[in-house]
Amino acid sequence: MNQTIRNRSLTGAALALAVSTVLTACGGDTGSSSDAKAKETPAGGSAAPVADPLVAGYDGGLYILDGGSLKLAKTIELPGFNRVNPAGDDDHVVISTDAGFRILDATGQTLTDITYDGAKPGHVVRHAGKTVLFTDGTGKVNVFDPAELGKGKKPAGRTYTSAEAHHGVAIELSNGELLSTLGTEEKRTGALVLDKDGKETARNENCPGVHGEAAAQGEAVAVGCEDGVLIYKDGRFTKVDAPDAYGRIGNQAGSEESPVLLGDYKTDPEAELERPTRISLIDTRTAKLRIVDLGTSYSFRSLARGPHGEALVLGTDGAVHVIDPETGDVEKKIPAVGEWQEPLDWQQPRPTLFVRDHTAYVSDPSKSALHAIDLESGKKRASVTLPKSTNELSGVVPGH
Repeated sequence: MNQTIRNRSLTGAALALAVSTVLTACGGDTGSSSDAKAKETPAGGSAAPVADPLVAGYDGGLYILDGGSLKLAKTIELPGFNRVNPAGDDDHVVISTDAGFRILDATGQTLTDITYDGAKPGHVVRHAGKTVLFTDGTGKVNVFDPAELGKGKKPAGRTYTSAEAHHGVAIELSNGELLSTLGTEEKRTGALVLDKDGKETARNENCPGVHGEAAAQGEAVAVGCEDGVLIYKDGRFTKVDAPDAYGRIGNQAGSEESPVLLGDYKTDPEAELERPTRISLIDTRTAKLRIVDLGTSYSFRSLARGPHGEALVLGTDGAVHVIDPETGDVEKKIPAVGEWQEPLDWQQPRPTLFVRDHTAYVSDPSKSALHAIDLESGKKRASVTLPKSTNELSGVVPGH
């Protein structure tokens, strides 16, 4: 049943990451011109279903690849800068364009007619069997069951509209609670929680610059702040302060196998682009934060979690750093690509890490390459050279 929830009573300091006039997402603000009609080009003329598909974005389109062999199955021309995220089922991926979210049937190699229109589509979150889309330009949240996408029509779902549009994020918990950020285009301060009927049950505005989210074991959810993180667990918020006055944790990665969240960590508010070498580990059981220096920098597309809850970071030294989240120890470094440097423009390609089950997929835009690496052995299982350098990298990730 469709449920529309609109909160008109937000008062006090509002929050939000400044939203520019272009498509917005976790690394910054993005631009796209994807209203143009997509053109689809099969590789080798085959339209057979793709097994465990990957989707890699390039400047002006999408590549769909077989997740095992990395064979290029189809090229879809889609002008502009497009973001890719798992939709939460076996077949689909969410594409963010300047006009809104579009659903790609990656297994069937075709863009569907399912769209969620709205300017500046931002974060896509999967949790507890639900997928949540946040449209920055309108402040609208769409919640749906990704299992319904296979029916070929837009799933019935729940919607909520923020009091003011902002660059935000939302997540629905297993009990039907919806956590959503608070903000305006100029300022952002925290988050609120609505019950399944749309009634506000909790709020905390002690999280300046709120950005990003992650869920840990036990369904503890954290959003990042410019001075630490804000954890929501068992019906209440807890603030975890950073050791620095400005200690921004804007991107996080969680795992159902671990109570500890992985986050980035930046300390220079004046930097045009800070290239941090330290990461944060947030223990949601104790509300304690640990800072670990990796000795190499990384980017916002470098964070992931392994099948056993390992914290994974793709460093600019070219290696995937495998970190024990309980101790902060780097257990091993898996060679993946050559040394690289994060570009100033966040929309420009850089090596990207995407993890599914026991496989780490790492792109190498400088060589138009993509590698599949076994996390247990550290060996490359497959590699491919693509026609063009890729930027974003994702794929289907079923069963949350």
